[in-house]
Amino acid sequence: MLDNNPLTAIPNQLTNLSLDMWSPKRSVVIDMIMVQLISLIVLMVAVLLFKGNSLNTNEATFFIFGLFTSLVFLSAVYGRITQMQN
Repeated sequence: MLDNNPLTAIPNQLTNLSLDMWSPKRSVVIDMIMVQLISLIVLMVAVLLFKGNSLNTNEATFFIFGLFTSLVFLSAVYGRITQMQN
């Protein structure tokens, strides 16, 4: 006779896998934030290097402010990582 209980109908391995996938550990989330900030920094530096001559003052100010803000956020995240490891 089949049991209609959903907890016994799904294998435990599949349940554990889905729980691990949908509730990542804190370090994974921090790593994803770090990757996004690093890619933002690389993008802004590339725009300033390759298109800096054609940018007007407002656009250049926007990219420099964004670069500075990204660096500040990246250093804050890195500082938090080093505090968690101690």
